[in-house]
Amino acid sequence: MVKRLSFVFVLFVLAIIVLFLAAANPTGPNTVSFEEPSVIWLNVGIIALLFLPPFILSFFSHIAVKIVSAIYQAFIVFAFSSLILAGLLIPSVPVIVVAGLGTILSICSIFVTILTGLKKGKVVTE
Repeated sequence: MVKRLSFVFVLFVLAIIVLFLAAANPTGPNTVSFEEPSVIWLNVGIIALLFLPPFILSFFSHIAVKIVSAIYQAFIVFAFSSLILAGLLIPSVPVIVVAGLGTILSICSIFVTILTGLKKGKVVTE
């Protein structure tokens, strides 16, 4: 449980870091910036709500819950890998680095979520 919980927390922190990087380098008038702190707080709240299901699911150790959590975390992998492409379109090396780190950690989190607690030679729990 601690491994899965720590991975979700680290991914949450990386998502907040990406939000702050985006706010530090706004690309236009309709993007998030530090000039409107209420919008930043709203985005932090949305990110917290999006990370709430994997956080709650990390407390359970049933294989079905682990699979649901892994599927949900696959969307997080997709989000971080999309940020890599966005970082390439607007040449921002910090966004690319943090998004790449988030993608790698998200993939590791999926494996840790599924493989934690499995006994050798026994894939299905009773």
